[in-house]
Amino acid sequence: MDSLFIRAVQIDWQKISEDSYLQKIEAVRNIDELVFRRPVTFFAGENGSGKSTLLEAVAAAYGFNPEGGTRNYRFSTYDSHSELYQAVRLIRSPRRPAWGYYLRAESFYNVATIEEEYAKAGGVPSHKYHEKSHGESFLDLVGRQFGPQGIYLLDEPEAALSVQRQLTLMIEIDALVKEGSQFIIATHSPILLGAGNAEILSFDGGSVHPVLYEETDSYRITKLFVNDREALLRKMIDDSDAG
Repeated sequence: MDSLFIRAVQIDWQKISEDSYLQKIEAVRNIDELVFRRPVTFFAGENGSGKSTLLEAVAAAYGFNPEGGTRNYRFSTYDSHSELYQAVRLIRSPRRPAWGYYLRAESFYNVATIEEEYAKAGGVPSHKYHEKSHGESFLDLVGRQFGPQGIYLLDEPEAALSVQRQLTLMIEIDALVKEGSQFIIATHSPILLGAGNAEILSFDGGSVHPVLYEETDSYRITKLFVNDREALLRKMIDDSDAG
C-alpha cells in the first residue's frame, strides 16, 4: 500500500444534504472509508450503482477537471458533477506522482476539443484527436499522456475500444504499473476486469465489496453468451414475453 498514491477514500456524509440524490445510491451511501490495496482497482457493477459517481468525486477531490484531462485542464461545457467530491477526503501516501490523468469516455470529445484550443493558445502543434477514430484517438492520448509513476483514473474506457484494443490498453496498464503507476478504473468490460494484480470492487447489492473476476456479472453473462448464446437469448426473450 505504501507504493500507492491514493491509499483510501473517506466520505463525510454530514457534508451531503439529506435530500441529495447521493443519499439514495445505496452502495456509495454505505461508504465511510474505502481502502485501496492494489495498484489497479476496478469499480464494477450495474448501471446506476454509483461507480462512476464515486470515481468522478475522487478525481475532483484530487484536483482533476471533472470532465477529464490533467490537473492543468480548467474548462466546463456542462456542470454535471455531483457535490460528493466536497465530502471526500483522500488519504495519500508521501510519494508524489510524476503525472496524472482523468479519462472519461463520455466527455472525451470535450477534452479533445479543449486540447486543440490549448495548443493553439500556446503556439504548439495539436495532437488533433478529432481527426482520428474514437478508439485511435483514445489510445493515442494514452500513449502521449500516460507515463511511469503516475495516477490515472479511467471511466468506462472500453466505450471507445474494440476487444483487441482493450487488450492493448490492458498491456499498457500492466507496463505502467510495473513502472510505479496506480489506476482506478470504472468498467463493465470482461476483458479489462481480467487484468492481473488488480482488485475488483463490486458496487452491486447495496455495498462496495471485493469480488473475484469469475464472480462479476460481466464475466458470468459473457461466458453464458459465448458458451450458448442461443439458449441465453431464448431465455431472455421468453422472460420478456412473460413479463
